[in-house]
Amino acid sequence: MFVRAYLRASTDQQDANRARQHIETFAAEHGLSVAAFYVENESGAKLARPELFRLLTDARPMDILLVEQVDRLSRLNAADWEKLKAELAARRVRVVALDLPTSWMMAKANSDDFTARMFDAINGMMLDMLAAVARKDFEDRRRRQMQGQKRAAESGLYKGRKENIARNSGIATMLKAGSSWSQIQAATGCSRATVSKIAKRVSESSEAAAQ
Repeated sequence: MFVRAYLRASTDQQDANRARQHIETFAAEHGLSVAAFYVENESGAKLARPELFRLLTDARPMDILLVEQVDRLSRLNAADWEKLKAELAARRVRVVALDLPTSWMMAKANSDDFTARMFDAINGMMLDMLAAVARKDFEDRRRRQMQGQKRAAESGLYKGRKENIARNSGIATMLKAGSSWSQIQAATGCSRATVSKIAKRVSESSEAAAQ
């Protein structure tokens, strides 16, 4: 049984490693050792997250997926949450979240079959509930943000997020030099979505120059 910790932050400006010490402390208190950390800056509202699925690919039956909070794993809509749950079930990966005490039983390898099944059922219901709460919180904050931006735009105050020109120029240079997306992410700390955006920009620029 391996413990695989998943750390996620939504944007490049946030520190995905912020919870690492908290998770290591929790693991030590429960007699666990974290075998690997999987860290990424991607929105929890989308299913396509490279590091999360690398964790699932690496995982073996009965491995633990350890997260600080359920919302680090999912802010997904109902359909995508069901897809992720199916993936977890197919790989027999057990989710343990620091904010979900019913999941802590999943970390005990010596529990009898009845107890394990009972806590698995309870934990599943609690996971569903917290995932739904996380999604609602995401939608509420997104709606308030859009309302605030609309009001600011109407008053001429909102101009959108300022682009990191120096970083994006560097990404473009690395792409032109043949660097892989993973290498660029490791070097710049940016998200895969950012690399994709700059790659599209580079491609369009090259096509325009060729015309």
